[in-house]
Amino acid sequence: MSFIKNNVDEIVYMTSSNINTTHAFTTRFGGVSTGIYKSLNLAQRANDDFVNVKENYSLLCSALGISTDNIVCSTQVHGTNVRVVTQDDRCGLLQPNSHQSDGLITNSTNVALMVFTADCVPILLHDPVKKVIGAVHAGWRSAVADITGMAVKKMQSEFGCTPLDIKAAIGPCISKCCFETDADVATSVRDALPNYYDSCVASQVNKFMIDLKEINRIMLSNAGIADISVSDECTSCLSDKYWSHRKTKGQRGSQAALIQL
Repeated sequence: MSFIKNNVDEIVYMTSSNINTTHAFTTRFGGVSTGIYKSLNLAQRANDDFVNVKENYSLLCSALGISTDNIVCSTQVHGTNVRVVTQDDRCGLLQPNSHQSDGLITNSTNVALMVFTADCVPILLHDPVKKVIGAVHAGWRSAVADITGMAVKKMQSEFGCTPLDIKAAIGPCISKCCFETDADVATSVRDALPNYYDSCVASQVNKFMIDLKEINRIMLSNAGIADISVSDECTSCLSDKYWSHRKTKGQRGSQAALIQL
C-alpha cells in the first residue's frame, strides 16, 4: 500500500491507498497562518490568530468535502483512553471539549474524527464491513502502552468488528533516524515488546534511536490487523512539509489526521 499526495485548491494532504473512506493526513501547505505558524496550522491551543486557524479549518474541510460542524476531537494527554463518539459529540469548529482521550472510534456517519500531531504518530483505522472508523494519537508512551491494540479491541467490543477486516494507516511522524531518546524510552520498549526490541531500537553512545512506526505496526499486527500501510516520511526530516516539535524546539503549529464515514 502507498501514500498519495493530494492537492485541492492548494491544500496539500496525504491519503493511504488502503483506506476507502474520506480521510487525510494534513501537511503545512495551503493555509493562511503566518510567521512560525505558516501556513496550514490546525493547532487549537497555540498562539496563532484565531481568525486564521478558523479559516484553515474551513479551507481543509472544503477541500475534503466535509462540514466543519462534523469535527470531533479531544484533549490529548499521551494516555490510552479510547472514546466512542456519536453525532452528539460534534461541537462545531474550535469549540472546547471536556473529554481527554488519545483515541476516537465511531460507526456514525458525518462524524469527522480528528487527532493532532507534530512528531507523534497518527493512525487511522477503517472497517469497511461493519462501517466503523478510528483515529489514534500515539506518542511513545501511548505506543508502548498499546493504544492501537486497545482501539482495535474497542472496535470489536463496541461494534463487532473483526480485526482482519480493519485497514490501518500509520501516517507521517518522526522516524527512527531522528527520534533520539534516553534509556528510559528504550527500556519501556523492551518491557512492552521484548521479542521485537532490536527491530524497534538502535543503540548509540548513551542514546537510543526509537522506531515509533514499527512499534505501532507491531502492536496493530499483534491485535490481528493484516492490512497496514506505513508512511515513509519523517516529520523532522521534512519539517518544511510537516510540523515537527523537535525540529522547531516547540515553536510550531500542528497537523491533523482525520477520517469520516
